[in-house]
Amino acid sequence: MAGQQRKNTTQTTQNKTPRSPQGFRVIPLGGMEEIGKNFTVIECEDDLIIIDCGIKFPDDEMYGIDFVIPDFSYLDNKLNKIRGLFLTHGHEDHIGAIPYFIKRFGNIPIYGTKLTIGLLQNKIAEHKLESEANLNNVHYGSIITVKGFIVEFVMTNHSIPDSASLLIKCSGGTIFHTGDFKIDLTPVDNQKIDLGRIAQAGISGIDLLISDSTNAEKPGYTASESTIGRVFEHLFAQADKKRIIIAAFSTNIHRIQQIFDTAKLYKRKVAVIGRSMVNVVGVAKELKYLKFKDSILVDTSEIGRYLPEQLVLLTTGSQGEPMSALSRMAAGEHRQAKINENDYIIISATPIPGNEKTVAFVISDLIKQGAQVIYQGANDVHVSGHGGQEDLKMILALTKPRCFIPCHGEYKMLYAHSLLAKKLGVKEENVNIMRNGDVLEVTQEGAKIVESLNVGITLVDGSGIGDIGSIVLRDRKKLSEGGLFIVSATIDSKGILAGPSILSRGFIYMRGSADLLNEAKKISAELIAKKIGESASLQDIKSSLKSTLDSYLFGKTMRKPVVMPIVLKVD
Repeated sequence: MAGQQRKNTTQTTQNKTPRSPQGFRVIPLGGMEEIGKNFTVIECEDDLIIIDCGIKFPDDEMYGIDFVIPDFSYLDNKLNKIRGLFLTHGHEDHIGAIPYFIKRFGNIPIYGTKLTIGLLQNKIAEHKLESEANLNNVHYGSIITVKGFIVEFVMTNHSIPDSASLLIKCSGGTIFHTGDFKIDLTPVDNQKIDLGRIAQAGISGIDLLISDSTNAEKPGYTASESTIGRVFEHLFAQADKKRIIIAAFSTNIHRIQQIFDTAKLYKRKVAVIGRSMVNVVGVAKELKYLKFKDSILVDTSEIGRYLPEQLVLLTTGSQGEPMSALSRMAAGEHRQAKINENDYIIISATPIPGNEKTVAFVISDLIKQGAQVIYQGANDVHVSGHGGQEDLKMILALTKPRCFIPCHGEYKMLYAHSLLAKKLGVKEENVNIMRNGDVLEVTQEGAKIVESLNVGITLVDGSGIGDIGSIVLRDRKKLSEGGLFIVSATIDSKGILAGPSILSRGFIYMRGSADLLNEAKKISAELIAKKIGESASLQDIKSSLKSTLDSYLFGKTMRKPVVMPIVLKVD
């Protein structure tokens, strides 16, 4: 379903819908005071729509967690009110949680531009949800009417093609959601942000602007993506006879296009490495967002047949992800790509906040193997897909909103954006920095937070969804810090039948710690015998063993392993 085309946009959006005195409500369930898991609910009368549904990568202390998705529980009793899920673009932090959303809520209509839906279809197929997904392609300028909402997709610029802002109208007012954006007047694909349509919407009246805050602390405009092409040409010339390896975000299709263009210019073949990179390049090529001849591609199994100066390896791993292709190369574990002094490696990305140390370790390991590594900071090999302060001010000036919500950023970014909004004329009382779960009510009088919901997070660990809580994470943290110390014994009412035996993992090297282990066995045996003589319960024996060994081991090693007593009683 593609909706009506742009020629009808002006007529439809200028028809004034009777204004509801109740206004509308905005409830972010993700994406506030964080980077990731974007998920925003907009309610008006008996209808609601959702904007984006993404994942967030785990914090350092979320041991073993694959990723985090929003807490959907607020919608559990509102299923009959959900009119649609609208997607601004195809990045993981905006579409990554959709399979879990579908599993929970069924075939809610999902709307997005062609590339966004194309990338989502791959994800849906991985989860075997094709029959349950209600996916709808939308063109720029299309108008989607779903019960009490009218939604228009407006062209914008970001680090992935087919990104959109959303112009949303309901009886309670008009909302403009920028999505992730920057103002790029010389984009790689010549698809410029539709500032004219945005200005027109501002003239008609915007009650609420919800705007990307990622670079709200950075002065000026964000540079055009097309500037990177010239940087690549310079670096390819410098690489001379070396093999070029480029790590980039797999969804940065404009960046990837420029890599292919430069490889063609320097008569190099391209090998695409890494599962996500292979998937995205395949989808983008099929949908004609990437344009290159198939003859430029070589399979990873054929890398060894080419001289270094004949190759470009396009790979995942710009964020130092442990299992990514570049990380495995850095660790010497990649079968096809062994790093040596003939490698010229370009990391065409900046570390996401929190990834800096991981990326630094990968860079160091690559350098240790003899490679020359080019990365952001020392060189200009990346430009952001998010607008700087001047980009943000331009959108504020064009939309002239009555009320404002900064979104998509840590608190300091949201705060910086709120200051810009006030400088551009939005009344202080109508500028709201929100937390996940806050309920903002926008009426003719203004905007105010009227409620704060108890919103959690949902942790995904393998096939487990939401079954990992704070206690499990605490245990994993303890295991990672102190290791595991197990004491086991079999007893009856008269005494010890077997053991005690000791098993340790990640705490001490058992072969080199005989004295400590023998003493721990002796302490355990004496304690168990004493407790049996007192007719103590099995639980009491285990508790006493744990507390006694905790104290003994800490006194000897100044470390706190997880002590696990296993005592079996035979009647």
